[in-house]
Amino acid sequence: MTAVTCTNAPAAKRSFSLLAWVATVIQTRRERVALSQLDAHLLTDLGLTADEAQREASRPIWDVPSHWQQ
Repeated sequence: MTAVTCTNAPAAKRSFSLLAWVATVIQTRRERVALSQLDAHLLTDLGLTADEAQREASRPIWDVPSHWQQ
């Protein structure tokens, strides 16, 4: 009897990580666009100024908190 090893496991894990990263990028972009479109009243409810919201919305897509990166 011969043993069979799965050599695709690392590639599958990389694919999943890539998909997770792409999903995070898309969601981050959507959230930043939505944030940039909020009016002053809603920003006040969130505890943000218009400048803070604009700064966050204009950050590069790869600039996310480290705890989001897995």
